[in-house]
Amino acid sequence: MGKKRKLSPAVRAWLKRELREQQERYKKIVKEMEALAPQREKWIQEFFQRIQTRGFCVHADIRRRIKPEEIPKRPKRKLRVVY
Repeated sequence: MGKKRKLSPAVRAWLKRELREQQERYKKIVKEMEALAPQREKWIQEFFQRIQTRGFCVHADIRRRIKPEEIPKRPKRKLRVVY
């Protein structure tokens, strides 16, 4: 391990301010993502419907339809969104 640096008061203040700003941005993103949850559920259902009717491209112009039993079961927990 390297030496531990001593930070100047100005750098410490900047880090504290930056951390606070990042936490505020994170809270805003979480709030916006939670507001999108009903719309996201609709998008997921539309996607599942589309891949069962139209399918998806496996290679070039070859399409494959997904059978209903191949669709994964929804977990009981809330949907996790990574951002």
